[in-house]
Amino acid sequence: MDLRPLGRSGLSVPPFCFGGNVFGWTADEATSFALLDRLLEAGFTFVDTADVYSRWAPGHRGGESEEVIGRWLKASRARDRMTIATKVGMDMGEGRKGLKAAYIERAVEDSLRRLQTDRIDLYQSHLDDTETPLAETLAAYDRLIRAGKVRAIGASNYSAARLREAFAVSAREGLPRYECLQPEYSLAERGGYEAELEPLCREEGIGVISYFSLAAGFLTGKYRQAGAAAGRAREARVSGYLNPRGFAFLDVLDAVAREHGASPAQIAIAWLVARPGLTAPIASATSVAQLDEILGGVRLALDPAAAARLDEASRGSLKS
Repeated sequence: MDLRPLGRSGLSVPPFCFGGNVFGWTADEATSFALLDRLLEAGFTFVDTADVYSRWAPGHRGGESEEVIGRWLKASRARDRMTIATKVGMDMGEGRKGLKAAYIERAVEDSLRRLQTDRIDLYQSHLDDTETPLAETLAAYDRLIRAGKVRAIGASNYSAARLREAFAVSAREGLPRYECLQPEYSLAERGGYEAELEPLCREEGIGVISYFSLAAGFLTGKYRQAGAAAGRAREARVSGYLNPRGFAFLDVLDAVAREHGASPAQIAIAWLVARPGLTAPIASATSVAQLDEILGGVRLALDPAAAARLDEASRGSLKS
């Protein structure tokens, strides 16, 4: 399998990253282990999670996903074959949030313990913290890298202006730079990334791993009418796409899928994999069959004319 460089970090990853938000939430431990086993068997060794996953679920405290991954890493003895990415900064309760140095240095120990590992390959700022100087945050990461606890750092949910400022601070202070950006990006949600972040990432040569690559399930084509997501775990995320423009785009996606003998989800993933400057789309699955479908999309060669049709039909955002 062709691996792709993650910025200048020295890390190389497959062109797909499994989203670990489902582990311990919509995928129980047995299912999570089966998914990770299948991922490794297929040669895809990149997994993204966060300390806060899945604090939003009733009765959860956060850390559930990292704990499941940690138990699997121990049982499978696969740590050295995997690239593990996690994140820090979201609200974990009891004042545990943000990107101050003291908190990062505490939070990383918690993540290392839950993951049952001695290092995190890609440690990401989950959300920009404008109350903490960028130099303080980056200096904390520098100490973790020097200690061997973190190999590379990345940013998620940063604006282009703040990411550019972080690059300037890194250069000026001799601190490690963010080598990866994790933005929301898909055929259903393009404007926010493409307008300013994409050119900046390509200019700086950093990796990009997009989240909500299937628009929380909308691009699988399973939601075909208003209210179709009612009662689902991701209802709030999907409902904005259930409008005339969204449904018209699904018709185009369906047509391209038929031409390629593929599913809509596979086409949506293939489009991202082929996007210049994008390292690896992130997507989740709650069954091995769903994972196999997604991996089929990673391997799919999308016809250029079909890609152009998808481009034309999906510019900006499909949300109402």
